[in-house]
Amino acid sequence: MNEIKPKRPRQADIAALAGVSVSTVSRVLANEPGISESVREHILKVAAEHGYQVRSAAEAVPGGLAMIASDGVTGGLSVFYESIVDGLRSAAAEHGMSFEVRLIREDRATPEVIRDHLKSARAEGLFLVGIDPSAALRSWIDEEKVPVVLVNGTDPQLRLDGVSPSNFFGAFQAAQRLLKAGHRRILHLTGSHRHTIRERVRGFDAAITSVPDAEGRLVPMTFHGSASREAHELTAAILAENAGFTAAFCMNDFIAVGVLEAVTEAGFRVPEDFAIVGFDDLPCALMTNPPLSTMRVDRAALGREAIGLMISRFRDRAAPARHVCHGVVPVAGGTVSDVATS
Repeated sequence: MNEIKPKRPRQADIAALAGVSVSTVSRVLANEPGISESVREHILKVAAEHGYQVRSAAEAVPGGLAMIASDGVTGGLSVFYESIVDGLRSAAAEHGMSFEVRLIREDRATPEVIRDHLKSARAEGLFLVGIDPSAALRSWIDEEKVPVVLVNGTDPQLRLDGVSPSNFFGAFQAAQRLLKAGHRRILHLTGSHRHTIRERVRGFDAAITSVPDAEGRLVPMTFHGSASREAHELTAAILAENAGFTAAFCMNDFIAVGVLEAVTEAGFRVPEDFAIVGFDDLPCALMTNPPLSTMRVDRAALGREAIGLMISRFRDRAAPARHVCHGVVPVAGGTVSDVATS
């Protein structure tokens, strides 16, 4: 008779048994500061009693520090990045990596500032989350040979490891959803401030040019203030032109919310008269009427993948850089008639 091996407990199991949150368990297992000793000891005791393998100090890998852009499109630590941080923390704990997270304005991400943060965090590995390093920071990284992983970012020269959604193919598929629904004049509300976003622009353009009678119009955004409000104003102005556009692909779901508001205020039926596809599958996508059709990004998986890349980098500092793309998944919603989407 085959012996059934007990299932290894997960951090969620330890959290339930200890009566604390999953994030608290992750922080304790990653040896992060800010947790009382009594809580720390209780969680470690519960973990040990239920067979969760906590790595010893001798087995621990070098520490990691995640610097997250605090002045992104949505401002502050958005829902998008919160999920990435959850994935980073969880995977760091699994690998016994001490791990800290800090917000920073992208224009403050200078070599001097980053060096000070790494030193105070006692970290060797640097995760740049939503930050494209400047030329000065790139030079410092190269000179100091700092292990770096770009999270939700990409290096056009592929000299730094990175992980991101499949932005080109995700945007291509999003535009195809609108084209297959019969739309031929399609707006694309976006910016060009990051390499990842420019990949979405390329994907949208490729889908449009693949259909002979299709026309796309890039609607650049400044992202000064609310992205939804700016999208609302831009869309209202375009609709007033009566230029015949009947659909929009939006860089993210916050923008799509503003487009939907402008379209419905103008008296268009959605999706019959005007269709919309967003990107990211944020919680706001379920709060609109109708719910947004969007593209789902597994944000926690990006964080977990980034930790794996860093562990590999620690093991072989001279290995060629790698970039990992995660596929995005269409979410049906109700703002485009694509019955084939499940």
